[in-house]
Amino acid sequence: MDKFISLKGVAAPLPIVNIDTDMIIPKQFLKTIKRTGLGISLFYEMRYDHQGQEIKDFILNTSPFNQSKILVAGDNFGCGSSREHAPWSLKDFGITCIISTSFADIFYNNCFQNGILPIVVSPENSKKLMSLAVDQKEFEIDLPSQSISVSGEKIGFEIEEYRKQRLLEGLDDISITMNYEKNITDYESQQKKNKPWIFKDIK
Repeated sequence: MDKFISLKGVAAPLPIVNIDTDMIIPKQFLKTIKRTGLGISLFYEMRYDHQGQEIKDFILNTSPFNQSKILVAGDNFGCGSSREHAPWSLKDFGITCIISTSFADIFYNNCFQNGILPIVVSPENSKKLMSLAVDQKEFEIDLPSQSISVSGEKIGFEIEEYRKQRLLEGLDDISITMNYEKNITDYESQQKKNKPWIFKDIK
């Protein structure tokens, strides 16, 4: 997983509340277990018309927001089903930071498994940041200092220390487990000595 240290660029404003995971990536695109190739289907029903053509005035179809790595969204982002394809599609599109007043718990947790930083801000700061995003102001997200800087303002955000370290070091659950590979190997060796009957039929 890529490390997340800092991020700079325009943020795409999406002032819609209760964006659920089916809006993020509709069910017909869940047949794959690959994490790549889903970005083209992100927000499919809002980005494309019935003929599959891009809807020109949808924010992620317009420049410079079609290159945004930061999304400023409405309240309760990522609600609905627990599909991990939702953060996969966001990441594949290029979005690695989402700012909202709240996130659904499962989606929030899935973000950290996929190198995406979800930032919770107050309603007042959300409104301010949404306006600045509309004006195409450059955002700078700095994870070590836990801050959002834009137009001379700096807004802090909270994040659990262990989640912060996971992003800074680019670690998902598997990577964290592999950090203990020596301990696991040593434990297995000791068990083979102490309880050889458990392993006699294992090749």
